[in-house]
Amino acid sequence: MAEEFDAGEAGTALPAGALRRDCDAASLGFADTGELEPLEAPIGQERAIEAVNLAAGMRHRRFNLFVHGPEGAGRHATVLALLREEAARRPAPCDWVYVHNFDAPERPRALPLPRGTGPKLRLAMEALVDDLAQAMPALFESEEYQSRRAAIEEEYGKRNEKAFSELTARARERGVAILRTPMGFALAPVKDGEVQKPDVIEKLPQAEREQIREHVAQTQKELSEFLESLPRAEKEHRAAVGKLNSEMAEQVVDANLADLKREFGQIEGLGGHFDALRADMIDNAELFLKAGSSGGDGPFPVTPTRLHDAPPFHRYAVNVLVSHPEQDETGAPVEVESLPTMANLTGRIEYMQQMGALITDVTLIRPGAMHRANGGFLLLDARKVLSEAFAWDALKRSLTTGEIRIIGASERLGLTSTTTLDPDPIPLDLRVVLVGDRLMRLLLEELDPEFAQLFTVSAEFDSEMPRDAESMTLFARLVAAVVAREGLRPVAADGVAALIEAASRLADDREKLSLVLSHLWDLLREADHLALQGDAQRVGREHVEAAQAAVRRRAARLPERMQEMIQRGSILIATKGSEVGQVNGLTVAQLGRDRFGWPARITARVRLGAGQVVDIEREVKLGGPIHSKGVMILSSYLSTHYLPETPLSLWASLVFEQSYGGVDGDSASVAELCALISALAGVPLSQSMAVTGSVNQLGEVQPVGGVNEKIEGFFDACAGKGLTGRQGVILPRRNVDNLMLRRDVVAAVEEGRFHIHAIEHVDQALELLTGLPAGQRGLNGAFEDGTVNANVEARLLDFAEARRDFGRGGDIADGLARLAGRSDDDG
Repeated sequence: MAEEFDAGEAGTALPAGALRRDCDAASLGFADTGELEPLEAPIGQERAIEAVNLAAGMRHRRFNLFVHGPEGAGRHATVLALLREEAARRPAPCDWVYVHNFDAPERPRALPLPRGTGPKLRLAMEALVDDLAQAMPALFESEEYQSRRAAIEEEYGKRNEKAFSELTARARERGVAILRTPMGFALAPVKDGEVQKPDVIEKLPQAEREQIREHVAQTQKELSEFLESLPRAEKEHRAAVGKLNSEMAEQVVDANLADLKREFGQIEGLGGHFDALRADMIDNAELFLKAGSSGGDGPFPVTPTRLHDAPPFHRYAVNVLVSHPEQDETGAPVEVESLPTMANLTGRIEYMQQMGALITDVTLIRPGAMHRANGGFLLLDARKVLSEAFAWDALKRSLTTGEIRIIGASERLGLTSTTTLDPDPIPLDLRVVLVGDRLMRLLLEELDPEFAQLFTVSAEFDSEMPRDAESMTLFARLVAAVVAREGLRPVAADGVAALIEAASRLADDREKLSLVLSHLWDLLREADHLALQGDAQRVGREHVEAAQAAVRRRAARLPERMQEMIQRGSILIATKGSEVGQVNGLTVAQLGRDRFGWPARITARVRLGAGQVVDIEREVKLGGPIHSKGVMILSSYLSTHYLPETPLSLWASLVFEQSYGGVDGDSASVAELCALISALAGVPLSQSMAVTGSVNQLGEVQPVGGVNEKIEGFFDACAGKGLTGRQGVILPRRNVDNLMLRRDVVAAVEEGRFHIHAIEHVDQALELLTGLPAGQRGLNGAFEDGTVNANVEARLLDFAEARRDFGRGGDIADGLARLAGRSDDDG
C-alpha cells in the first residue's frame, strides 16, 4: 500500500458552513406557535389547486380529475377540502327511490323526489299497508258487508231453488220423480205417488210404456240443462261476491289512500304509481284479509302492526336509495369510497332465502357510492379501483352513458341462475376524482383510449417549494394549525426551525422545503411525545432532533450491520493508504421511507486489447441500463481525451467488488473513471477518500442523488476505523445545495477530522486522489510531463504500438519489450 497525501487543504474543500443550512429561530419572529394564526390551506400547491378548482367548477361531464403526486403531500386532504368548498355552493340533489313496477315486476321503477320526500313517502306507505291490514278485515266483518253478502247468497240460493222446484213440478206432471242418491240425481216413473218398479212397467201396454220413456227422457234433458246451468250460476255468484269485495276494498283503499295522494300526489311520477298501487291493492285484498286474520288466533289475539315488513307486502314498499334533508345546508354530497368494488360503486341487488330458493324484490336493491355522490363529487383511489374486478369498467360505463345501472358480477359473467331484477338506471350527474401517481396516469393514457376522454384534467402535487422567508412563515403557520387541530404542545421557534431544517433534508435541497408533510407531522407528533415525557411545556429543537435521532435509530439495523461488516473486514473497504486501480465509490439504498448509504470498493484492470471496456456488472446482468450508459460514456471519454488520432488499444474491466445485487445509476461513473485512469497511469489513488458523481463525455462532473446519505455512510465507516484527518468525500459542486448533513459530520469537518470536496471536472478528482497534477495539453498538443494524463496517454500509446507490432506478426518480441520497458519506467 503506497503512502498517501493530505488533500484536506485543497482549494476544492468546503467549509463547515457550506454543509448544511441552519434556520435562525430568532429570524422567524415569534416565541412559539401559540402566537401564530393557524393556516389550514395548503402551501406551494398553487398549480394543483388551480386544476382541482377547474374540475370542481366545470359542469361538463368530461372534466373528471386525476390527481397525482408524492405520497404524503396531502393530496386527499387538500382535494377533499376544495371539493367540499365547491359542494357547499351547490344545492343538495333530489332524493331517488325505487318502487315496484306493477306492469313489469322484474323492472323496478326509479323515481326522483324532492329533497327529504323519500323517507316521508316510505313511512307513509308503511303506515298505509299497516292501516289496511287492520281496516280491511274489519270492513269485511262489518254488518254492512255481512248483510250485502247474505243478500247475494240468498238471491242466488233462491234462484237455484226456484229453478229446481219448477223442474221438479214439471217432472211430477209427467209422472216422473227426481230422486237424490249418493251418486247424484236419479229419475223414476211414479203413479199415485208410488215409484213404479220395472217389472210393473213391463206389464203395461206398449203405448203407455213408450209414453213413460218419453217423459223420462224429457225430464232427463231438463235436468241436464239445470245441472249445466249451475256452474254458470256459481260463476255469476262469485262475480257478484267479487264485485262486492272490490267495492268494499275500493272503499277502504280509497279512504286510506286519500291522505297519501293529498300529500304526495302532485309530485311528478307518483300519480301514475298511486293509480297502479290502488288497482293492485284492490285486486289483492285477500293479502290483507289473510294477514289481518293471522293475528287473531290464540287466547290473546294481537292486531298486526308491522305487516309492511312481511315479504308479500314488499311490492308496496318504497326503497329510498338516497335522500337528503329537506333543509340541507351542506350542499352537494362529497363521497370517499375506500373499497371501490363494482357493487360498492354502482350498487347491488341482494337476495334472501325462502323455502330453499333465492328470491329478491325491490326492497333488496342497495345503493353504491355513485348513487350517494350523485349531484356532487366522488373521490377514489385509482390503484384500488383498477385492482377490483369490473370496477374500472363499471365506472367508465357510467361516466360514458351518464347513468348508473346496477349489474352484478354474476350477471356480467353470465353465471346468474336465479330470478333477478333489472332496475331502471338513474341519471348520473357526478364529478369523479381519482388519486394515483404519475406512472399510473401515463399508463392509463397509453393503454386505455377512454381514459383521456373521461379524465381531461390532471392535478399534479409538487414535492417541494422554495425555502425563503415567506415560505418559512407559512410553514410555521401550518405547524400551528397541526398543533391546534391535534391538541399538541405549542412548538417553540427553535422547534419550528428544526422542522424547517428537517423539511430541507427531506427535500434533498437546502434551498427547498419538502411538501411531503405527512413525514414532518409524524416527526412533530413524536417530538410532542418526547416533550410530554420530559414535562416540557413547549416542543423545542432538542425534542425535534431527539425524535429525528430516534427515527434513525429504529431504521438503523441494516446500516449498522453493514458498518459492522466493514469494521470486521467482511466487506473490504480501506480508509487509509493508496492503491492503483482501486477507489471507494458510494452507494445509497432506499428501503421504504428510509435511505442509507455505504461505501463500495471499485476496481479496474487494464491490458493490451482492442478498445473494449468491460462492465462486469453488465456482463453478469447485475448492472442496470443507466449504469451501463455511464460506463460507455467513460469509455468514450478515454477514446476522445487521449490519443484521439490513434485507435484505442486496451482491454479494461470495471467491477463493484462484493456486489451481489443489482447496480444501477451513473453516480459512480467518476469513481470508475478515476480507477480506470489510475490503472492506466500506474498512479495510486488515496483510499482515505470516497467519490460520487456522474461524468459526461467532456469530463464534466454532474450532480447525483442521495449525497447526504452517501457522505454520512462513508463518514460512519471512517469513524468506526478511526478518523485520521485525511479522510473525506469528493462530490459534484452542483450538489453543494443538496447538502444538509448531520451535525456530527459538520462538527468533524469543522475540526479538520473529515473533509468534503466539491469538484466540477474529473481532473480535479484525479488531483485530489493522486496528489499529482492532472495535466493540461500544451501548445505542442501533449500533456505536461509528470502529470496523470501524460502517464495515461503514454501507456495508451505503448498499447497502440504494441498492437500494431502484433499485427505485423514478425515484431512481437519488440512489442513485448516496449511494453515491458514502459512498465519498468513507470515503476
